[in-house]
Amino acid sequence: MVADTKRHGTLSDAAAEGSAHSDRWVENRPSGGWGSFALRELWDYRDLGASFAIKDLKVRYKQTFFGIAWAVLQPLIAVLLFSVIFGRAVGLPTDGIPYPVFAFAGMSIWLYFSSSVTTASQSLVGNRDLVSKVYFPRVLAPGAAVVPGLVDFAISLGVLVVFMAVYTVAPGPALLLLPVWLLFAVEVAFATSLWLSALNVKYRDVKFVVGFLVQVWFFATPVVYASSVIEGKWQYVYALNPMVGVLDGFRWSALGAPAPGLSLLVSVAVAVVLLVSGALYFRRVEGEFADYI
Repeated sequence: MVADTKRHGTLSDAAAEGSAHSDRWVENRPSGGWGSFALRELWDYRDLGASFAIKDLKVRYKQTFFGIAWAVLQPLIAVLLFSVIFGRAVGLPTDGIPYPVFAFAGMSIWLYFSSSVTTASQSLVGNRDLVSKVYFPRVLAPGAAVVPGLVDFAISLGVLVVFMAVYTVAPGPALLLLPVWLLFAVEVAFATSLWLSALNVKYRDVKFVVGFLVQVWFFATPVVYASSVIEGKWQYVYALNPMVGVLDGFRWSALGAPAPGLSLLVSVAVAVVLLVSGALYFRRVEGEFADYI
């Protein structure tokens, strides 16, 4: 009888221990290494990344009146206002380029950057069901979110060509480097998105900060004025904003504006630091996403 009681107690303890183990969170993911940043793993999940990008592109134009035409109307309306205020009234320098062309080029690439960062910052929270229940490389969410804006940017480039033809602005040999500046813009957008998307999982008020950040960043970037207004050593301080290098390089290639100076190296260095630090932070906290989301 004592033996039966002892056996019964042992089985109960085992059942309780098994129940405790079943309640523990088990993350279904490969262990070790860089996880979601591993190139092999990203390639294996490429279809999911494409699905994220296509979904974001559809949501962007779903139930809209102007549809994809908004990609043209938005920079056009902005350029019209800026041309009246900054081009005529204030007379901001544009490195010898007609102001409408100068401003439209700046707005095209800026709108890509701002829309990508805004969308990517919400990419993990917007896919909370997948993040909390299914394993996939989490970096695919912000990574895919910077892709749909390239469609709008491509359309804007076509309009920019029309502007250049009307104002007889011709690019130089630096046009061959245009893809480099586009990749630079994508890198800065992605690096920024790594930080903001990861922070937004834990701190939901980040979505309000993003709107304010983008507005301040706009005025700190030579979108409606030339970076040449900053003189001397202050150019290197100004270039701590990596988008300064992006816009200066883009205008040099597309419009034949003056080539970026040595301050470009500062923008490139900051962009690299932003990417590496963002990847390190994202990698460190991605295991906690399911707990907070």
